[in-house]
Amino acid sequence: MVKLFILVVYFAVLVAIGLYCRKHSTDVNGFVLGGRSVGPWLTAFAYGTSYFSAVVFVGYAGQFGWRYGLSATWAGIGNAIIGSLLAWVVLGRRTRIMTQHLDSATMPQFFGRRFNSTALKIYASIIIFIFLIPYTASLYNGLSRLFGMAFNIDYSVCIILMAVLTAIYVIAGGYMATAINDFIQGIIMLVGISVIIAAVLMSKGGFMAALDGLARIEDAKVSTTPGIFASFFGPDPLNLFFVVILTSLGAWGLPQMVQKFYAIKNEESIKKGTIISTLFAFVVAGGCYFLGGFGRLFSDILNVGPKGVPAGGFDAIIPAMLSTLSPVLIALVVILVLSASMSTLSSLVIASSSTLTIDFLKDNFIKNMSEKKQVLMIRALIVVFIAISAAIALVQYKSNVTFIAQLMGVSWGALAGAFLAPFMYSLYWKNTTKASCYVSFTFGSLLMILNMFFRPYFPAIMKSPINSGAIAMFAGLVIVPIVSFITKRPDSTLVEETFACYEKKVPVTQKTSLEG
Repeated sequence: MVKLFILVVYFAVLVAIGLYCRKHSTDVNGFVLGGRSVGPWLTAFAYGTSYFSAVVFVGYAGQFGWRYGLSATWAGIGNAIIGSLLAWVVLGRRTRIMTQHLDSATMPQFFGRRFNSTALKIYASIIIFIFLIPYTASLYNGLSRLFGMAFNIDYSVCIILMAVLTAIYVIAGGYMATAINDFIQGIIMLVGISVIIAAVLMSKGGFMAALDGLARIEDAKVSTTPGIFASFFGPDPLNLFFVVILTSLGAWGLPQMVQKFYAIKNEESIKKGTIISTLFAFVVAGGCYFLGGFGRLFSDILNVGPKGVPAGGFDAIIPAMLSTLSPVLIALVVILVLSASMSTLSSLVIASSSTLTIDFLKDNFIKNMSEKKQVLMIRALIVVFIAISAAIALVQYKSNVTFIAQLMGVSWGALAGAFLAPFMYSLYWKNTTKASCYVSFTFGSLLMILNMFFRPYFPAIMKSPINSGAIAMFAGLVIVPIVSFITKRPDSTLVEETFACYEKKVPVTQKTSLEG
């Protein structure tokens, strides 16, 4: 009853905020970007909660903690420094300035106007549509075991409940409702992960006792080095490096992450948001991977198979670690993972529906679409996308279709590999060409599709979709400048007009500058 009561209150607050924010979602700019007037706390928490979902808390934390031990914490540190701090410093201000100057609300629209190319815009929107849907469906996966452990109810009920509630507050309030709910969900995540880490470590006698126990664990199939799972770099530093790169640098190329910078209010908000977002990532991401690093201490209740993997797979590790907690703490865990998943889900469906409406349907198939019709179409597509993602999750749950699971695994790598380099170079380098964007889009997405279908034929280091995704991102950073040098230069008038936004003179206070 305590767990159910907490859940009901939580859901009621989310829906109430969605209904309250209806006044901010009457036009496209308000519905998709919150009127470009979102403050630092809301933007930072929206960025962080979109970044870290149940995939990280249940899937990645359990899997990488089991494989790399305590060194998996490097993934969380990388998420904070590279995925948050550097992302805000390198992309934040320039993204906000240029996207407003180009009047673009989505990543494909940015590419279309930056290079004056409708075809490039449509190509980008197709890639986003293909890969965001399975990524959206994956958000439900981490909840199945937790809900079964906490409430002993069918996972299908959890999927439908989460889909319906997310749809209600996103459709009603748009980006502003999502941002406010993300703030609440972010606080839950900060408090939750801190309390859960303390409770789990105390169940093993405290931090030093847990660390000592982890150092005594041996697995000859992984490494013969004593204490390897409690070491600084763990048993496999190279593959751990690829994990850090994909989960950290990859955020720079994800449409739903970059879009947060479009909506931020002003310069002061960027400065504060950078600090807030980085600290949030240190606690949440660092805490998740740190917790997962102690997973092997629970081998006695995980029923580890002959291949050294828990019988229920890596997704069973975190739920097993939490199964002995008190009912109130279990309720906190469920709400924490629900918060992480719903915040990311809302961000993804806004990105998907706005992209399909603004960049694909508008002008290409539906001429002269008014603001009111665009908002209505975005809302309708939110329902469609949430329904599709829920249906995929249900099909996978009922029939265990491995193809869907593989497609989910390559989504992050494909999106980041396709968009990271073209987007960053487009913000900074005037000589970036349209052709280089096409090549990067194609290389990143095609590499991950080939990895999914022909993985056995890939070199050993690229058999993992994580490694292939990281390599796709690095390749894009090389491909864009090389192709730009050998292809036709962009129109100088268009480029100068685009980059003129950075040269615009604005008054500042004396505390910001002594000049003038």
